[in-house]
Amino acid sequence: MSGKPSFFAELKRRNVVRMAGLYLVGAWLLIQVASTVLPTFGVPTWALRALIIMVTLGFIPALIFSWVFELTPQGLKRDEDVAPEQSIAPQTARRMDRMIIGVLVLALGYFVFDKFALAPRRGVQPDEHKAASVIPEKSIAVLPFDNLSRDPDNAYFAEGVQDEVLTRLAKVADLKVISRTSTQRFKSAPENLPEIAKQLGVANILEGSVQRVGDQVRVNVQLINAFTDAHLWAEIYDRKMTDIFAVESEIAKTIADTLQAKLTGSEKNAMAKMPTANPEAHELYLKGRFFWNKRTAADLRKSIEYFNEAIAKDPNYALAYAASAQSWLLLPAYDGGAPNDCFPKAETLAAKALALDPSCSDAHAAIGIVKSVYAFDPSGALAELQRAIELNPNDATAHHWLGNHPLSALGQLDRALAEIERAQELDPLSLIINTNIGYTLLLSGRLDEAIAQLRKTLELDASFYYARSNLAQALELKGAFPEALAEYQKTIALSDDAVPLALLGHLYGQTGRKEEAQEILEKLRLRREQRYTPAYSLAVVALALGDRDASLNWLEESYRERDGFDLELIRFDPFLKSLHGDVRFEELAEKVIPARELAKAAKSPK
Repeated sequence: MSGKPSFFAELKRRNVVRMAGLYLVGAWLLIQVASTVLPTFGVPTWALRALIIMVTLGFIPALIFSWVFELTPQGLKRDEDVAPEQSIAPQTARRMDRMIIGVLVLALGYFVFDKFALAPRRGVQPDEHKAASVIPEKSIAVLPFDNLSRDPDNAYFAEGVQDEVLTRLAKVADLKVISRTSTQRFKSAPENLPEIAKQLGVANILEGSVQRVGDQVRVNVQLINAFTDAHLWAEIYDRKMTDIFAVESEIAKTIADTLQAKLTGSEKNAMAKMPTANPEAHELYLKGRFFWNKRTAADLRKSIEYFNEAIAKDPNYALAYAASAQSWLLLPAYDGGAPNDCFPKAETLAAKALALDPSCSDAHAAIGIVKSVYAFDPSGALAELQRAIELNPNDATAHHWLGNHPLSALGQLDRALAEIERAQELDPLSLIINTNIGYTLLLSGRLDEAIAQLRKTLELDASFYYARSNLAQALELKGAFPEALAEYQKTIALSDDAVPLALLGHLYGQTGRKEEAQEILEKLRLRREQRYTPAYSLAVVALALGDRDASLNWLEESYRERDGFDLELIRFDPFLKSLHGDVRFEELAEKVIPARELAKAAKSPK
């Protein structure tokens, strides 16, 4: 008398084991193919996750179905209703075996294809999800806030609220916060959020709008994870103008909490600080910042007017003094004034700001540049700019200035490049930062890399004359004279800055076109009689014409004029290299950057 079949024997007879193997192999192959194909068609990641969950949940029902039912010539029947002589389970088992072998062959084929065809391509062209994985989770860009006010002149106020939220977030060292220069290229609530986030190197985006009616303000904000499209937080604030600082502080604090950023006590205080109790002064300050960001000589002078009015309303407004100092600092760089006129004003204003608020990072940064380009004190400049970064770790300008001025002047070009690249991380679309990466590569003798970087910068904005001028210099130093000539000519067509014109004169002198170089030198002399023109510009043309004494005379005049923007790199400027070893030149270089400073910088920790 035969005994009742064992449970495991029944599993085998009913093909449950085969069903388990077929299901697992088939599910693996389906998920692998889907993970490759779905992203190609832009299918969101949640769809793949849903597929994996469905396949996982279907495993047990498939086994139960195989246990309960049997396939017969008459269709599916419950196993208990099929007589042994009517069962075709053995034939079904053989078909399932063939199916398992077929699926295994397909799986093996896919494995080989993935390893030798798809994997190398993924290594060269990372997909969006891989790119997202290397972006810090605690990173954010604050996009321009929409101005919903009826008066379009209130655009400065919407920009100001955005700028204040961003400034408060930037105080948090545990966050990566993108500078306003880069975010201003995008509108609020864009459609292509993941692409913008990739360009800016962030995981999170803050969108917002501002509506102002009289002394009432409505601020609407929402925080979004750019790669998952998840809305992390949103809020609407209806407040009076006098409460706007509290709103900006609350937004910044909530964002930091939502992103789980670690906050020190000093960072919490910095985020909550009220820079002025006078709303009129603050409004004037915002107007000043609006024009400061335009970066032309006329707009910088307009910004100074507004900052002065803000100071008149509140004589203890440290940020207004610091902002005015930075405007005066930039004027000579934008052909807006003589260094001897502008730099002392910047120094006085920055010192006043620090007297009112020693923790004002903008004032420390301004003092740092004064020390570098006016006092020729690179060690002092290093200390001030490093202090500015301690107070505001996400200050792209401070990182940029630290690399581009004292570190470059001291020949610490690797450290300089690292600082400017850090500035680029925080302000990836800044034209001046991208240009100065190229120029630092030029100073390092890495001309091919410099040319590539400068051409990449011009792809962002072909009309940015300063990048084009730097590209022309790199091409000239490489010996590509026709290409350099074309770039100098394009630069001069874009701007009346004296230095690119002088560099064209230098190229003419270097290539034997002495008459044309002499014409440019005379043009610069005449211009100098009419308005401030850097003496450095005449020095480089005179040197190319072979007049070393005249070139040194102009360089000494540049020192008397405290033109540090052109002179602080005197020891490393490739266009002055032929003067090295000349007694007068070496004496001048010692005044600008003493040898002891170079030695001290070389020994300092990297």
